[in-house]
Amino acid sequence: MSIRPLVLAGAVAAALAACAPVPVPGGAVQPAVFRADDFAWSQRGGQGGIQGRIAYRQDGKAYDCVASAGLTPDTPYTRNRFRTLYGSTEQAAVPAAVVRARDVGEAAADYRAYVRSERCENGRFSFAGLPDGGWFLIVPVRAQGDEGPLVLMRHVVTRGGRVVDVTL
Repeated sequence: MSIRPLVLAGAVAAALAACAPVPVPGGAVQPAVFRADDFAWSQRGGQGGIQGRIAYRQDGKAYDCVASAGLTPDTPYTRNRFRTLYGSTEQAAVPAAVVRARDVGEAAADYRAYVRSERCENGRFSFAGLPDGGWFLIVPVRAQGDEGPLVLMRHVVTRGGRVVDVTL
């Protein structure tokens, strides 16, 4: 066996390792870098949309939205933040106090410019004019008599100019 395949395999492994997130003390992952180019797709117009409804129940309690629904483009930067904040990039229900207590570093001020917000009333919200792509949907909710709100998060993909129905 030639040493050349081993050297090549080592070089490939080193290159892949260089692309991986860098672990920091405490098991956290170093935040991805904000790049406006990663968000550019989300600013294009589109025919897609999201129609949402809150039907969340826990311990026999019904939850309802308490503010606006937020929609954040899925980029390497936001995916890293959401993984840390919500413990998932697919879906979660996490107390707002827990989300606020998790450290993801300072948010790039420019990142907030790409977040869309729509009023959530009577358990319903909608986003229109969306281009195709992946989005992180977040909605703060609260049950009658509960102290603090929960934040519901779901990853949603818009495709082909269609409206996606989402029940949280």
